[in-house]
Amino acid sequence: MERDEDRRKILESLIPLFSFIFLLLPTFNQAAFDYGDALSKSLLYLEAQRSGHLPHGQRVTWRGHSGLTDGLEQGVDLVGGYYDAGDHVKFGLPMAFTVTMLSWSVAEYGHAIASAGELEHALEAIKWGTDYFIKAHTHHDVLWAEVGDGDTDHYCWQRPEDMTTSRKAYKIDPDRPGSEVAGETAAAMAAASLVFRETNPHYSHLLLHHAQQLFAFGDKYRGKYDTSIPAVKSYYPSLSGYGDELLWAALWLHRATGREDYLRYAIDNAHELGGTGWDVSEFSWDIKYAGVQILASKLLMEGGRRHLQDEQIRILEQYRSRGQHYVCSCLGLNTNGSNVRRTPGGLLIVRQWNNMQYVASASFLLTVFADHLAMSSGEPELHCPRGSLSPADMLSFVKTQVDYILGSNPLRLSYLVGFGPKYPTRVHHRAASTVSYKVDKSFIGCAQGYDKWFGRRRKNPNDLVGALVGGPDAKDEFRDVRRNYMQTEACTYNTAPMVGVFARFYRPIHK
Repeated sequence: MERDEDRRKILESLIPLFSFIFLLLPTFNQAAFDYGDALSKSLLYLEAQRSGHLPHGQRVTWRGHSGLTDGLEQGVDLVGGYYDAGDHVKFGLPMAFTVTMLSWSVAEYGHAIASAGELEHALEAIKWGTDYFIKAHTHHDVLWAEVGDGDTDHYCWQRPEDMTTSRKAYKIDPDRPGSEVAGETAAAMAAASLVFRETNPHYSHLLLHHAQQLFAFGDKYRGKYDTSIPAVKSYYPSLSGYGDELLWAALWLHRATGREDYLRYAIDNAHELGGTGWDVSEFSWDIKYAGVQILASKLLMEGGRRHLQDEQIRILEQYRSRGQHYVCSCLGLNTNGSNVRRTPGGLLIVRQWNNMQYVASASFLLTVFADHLAMSSGEPELHCPRGSLSPADMLSFVKTQVDYILGSNPLRLSYLVGFGPKYPTRVHHRAASTVSYKVDKSFIGCAQGYDKWFGRRRKNPNDLVGALVGGPDAKDEFRDVRRNYMQTEACTYNTAPMVGVFARFYRPIHK
């Protein structure tokens, strides 16, 4: 009887791994995907989201100049930057997160991006954002964090070239602090400074200067940005607070400068700001803790222990433990109900609204963690409560998510617009769903846009190529309907992490 009991326990312990291996088996017959093409299209999408005076090399030709008076009312030049999604407000927090993730993608997988012939486009995409941040940071303690008003914008269905909605600009300063957006913008500029260090050292230095000032500002004058800017609360509220952004910025500044004081900040404030206290199962424009924890873990995995003090190693190990909780959660190998759910088709499902943003960010963090774990001097294996996995196992799981996005799913539908034979054609996007300004310059008003373009059932006249839409629901179901914004709207921060992931799978790294 004891032998039978021992055998039963052994078999039960293997069930999680058997389930994981079963998940990796090909469920849908699908030819190999062209990840290089997916990478190219993703960068093209970012050009469709540009605000301001478009450059001569603009490849998305159905777009025109827009937002050319942004900031004029406040006496500042806020022309440029990105529209976050299918509307025309420039929200600083998600824009900065987009640039941070684009920069991290290039920092990790720049060689693969270059091999795909897309490095110049990737750098242009980053610089389009950082050029705007330089403009928006008008004083060391002032950052313009939003242009436009979401409420009035959503009453209109207009092309950006026809905008008649409010372009009021909102700022943070010592009297109206906003540590989240100051911290994230600092992180974006610090990460971008790494990317431009060799090709444009003067610009890299300028970005680092702004990043350091913004971090100091955000830390000295602590406060929630959605309290200082109530207009943002209905669209991009800060649920996690500002602790994650401050730690995030400090770690990026440490990576960009090598300065001990930034690492000391992340160590000394690890508990107070939640870096070693939060167990999370999502990584997004709002909740950065998983990114903070993986970034801190890299300091250990990159062989830096010999340069660290015992107390620093102890705190970094706590960061790493929390980061591994996130990775194990995505892999379904945690206990106590903390795993990320999956659709019947195998897609990670965090929320019904724009779920693909969480799939994209998880895919990126797991890819980076797996690659650095494989190259670390320690044991190259992830130990979760319900089993252990190799880096190759983790990358195999990520590949299931990437391939699901590109068409290996129950609907045989690519959620990356313009990729493959079947993809969403009624994306919730004002410019894409309306006749191009280049084709018909006749003015389209707010109500006219809703009556003539939003409500029609036909396909959009312009394909928003490279956009990663919100995606299916928990049952793998998807309705390609323009008014179904929870599923058919795309966002820049959906795409940014996938630039790195597509690059990684375009050219796998040989260990």
